[in-house]
Amino acid sequence: MGITWKHAAAAALLALGLLHILFGLARFHPALTAALHEGLVNRFGTDDERRLAFWFIAFGPPITLCGHLALRAAAANDLSTLGLIGLYGCAMGVAGIVAFPQSPLWGLLAVSIVLVAISRGWLD
Repeated sequence: MGITWKHAAAAALLALGLLHILFGLARFHPALTAALHEGLVNRFGTDDERRLAFWFIAFGPPITLCGHLALRAAAANDLSTLGLIGLYGCAMGVAGIVAFPQSPLWGLLAVSIVLVAISRGWLD
């Protein structure tokens, strides 16, 4: 038995979430380190770089969670849940792309479209 679309898309969503966190930690290391050295509490509202670091990294766990849920739904052949995750992902992806077209949310949109296609029976 090979890898199915539903398992590949779910794993891709999980990977996107983890990569989002790891990239954020690497990209914003100086801002995060400075906030940590200052005590961390109430240290992310002080400048734009820190706010961006916080929200960028904070967006990763929900994507990762959706990836885990998608893997469980794929294993259970729960196409309705895969479709729901895909629809929410499409909404987040489109909103992010409209606000910031050069964002990496194109990846989320692509994976989410695949999840919707799977839920509709267009892909196996």
